[in-house]
Amino acid sequence: MKRRTILIAFLIISEIASFAKGISAPTYKGLDTATFATGCFWCTEAKFKALRGVKSVTSGFTGGKVANPSYEQVCTGNTGHAEACNIVYDPAVISYDELLEAFFVAHDPTQLNRQGNDVGTQYRSAIFYHNAAQKQKADYYISKLNAEKAYKNKIVTQVSPYKIFYKAEGYHQNYYALNGNQPYCKYVIQPELEKFKKVFKNKLNK
Repeated sequence: MKRRTILIAFLIISEIASFAKGISAPTYKGLDTATFATGCFWCTEAKFKALRGVKSVTSGFTGGKVANPSYEQVCTGNTGHAEACNIVYDPAVISYDELLEAFFVAHDPTQLNRQGNDVGTQYRSAIFYHNAAQKQKADYYISKLNAEKAYKNKIVTQVSPYKIFYKAEGYHQNYYALNGNQPYCKYVIQPELEKFKKVFKNKLNK
């Protein structure tokens, strides 16, 4: 997705955020969780870990029909699972609205069952909501972004209830930080992460 499109989408999301605040949300006393799928979970993890207020990001699989799937099984596209991340965050520091902003900037939500050269249902764009307020906000943003034609094509992001999340194998966790010299990290994740950080430069961990 071109940088201009990313910035336009970000500005529209920021503009409509004030309207979304009217949607009822639970009162938080501690941490909360968001679950997003934006393609390869290595890239998703690296981007969301950079945000201030995010306490942990776990890469795994959700939305499918196979219990305790392996990475190899998910890669076949036959499990129904998406590569996704559980994002534990502090609502006092970063809101769910802001995480949704990051979600729509972090990838191209108009690509069906793929992100770039990563192709398959496991790479679909999806939001797995944990409560009614999260669902309302996700639906609201998608509706507004489509209405404003923030992207050239219509958003195809799935909005589904969170049911069960299977943590991926250990070597997938913190993958970019531990494998920065790998070709996929250098030539795919790194440039995407740099663009993401430029957009959210005022919301990054110090």
